[in-house]
Parts: sequence; structure tokens; C-alpha cells
Amino acid sequence: MHEILFLVEEDPEGGFTAQATGGTDSIFTDADTIDELKLAIMDALRCHFEDESQIPSFIRLHHVKKDET
Repeated sequence: MHEILFLVEEDPEGGFTAQATGGTDSIFTDADTIDELKLAIMDALRCHFEDESQIPSFIRLHHVKKDET
């Protein structure tokens, strides 16, 4: 796997959540800020993959913001 995509959403209670898509959707994390979320995603990937060399070289974040209108 060369790429992994995370769906990032704002949590209604504050902060952000990120969930991997496409077969690796068991990877889920959250944080208070986007910068903290990026670090949490890396920690989650290290926990998910037994060997760090298996972590995809491209990690994409797709930030979805719900329209409140």
C-alpha cells in the first residue's frame, strides 16, 4: 500500500476526528487541533502496522466540513 486516505471531520463536541477509508477503516483517532490530529494519525498508523516500513508513503487528509445552512 502506497497511499492511505483519512476522512477528517469536525467533532460536534469540539476538536477533530479522522478515520481511514478503503479497507483500513479500523484506524480511527481524534484530537483537539489539526496539528495534534496529524500527530495522532501517525501514532495510530504505528499501532496499526506491525512494521513501520509498512506505513504508506502518502498519507492524505480529506477534511469534510458540514454546511450548517
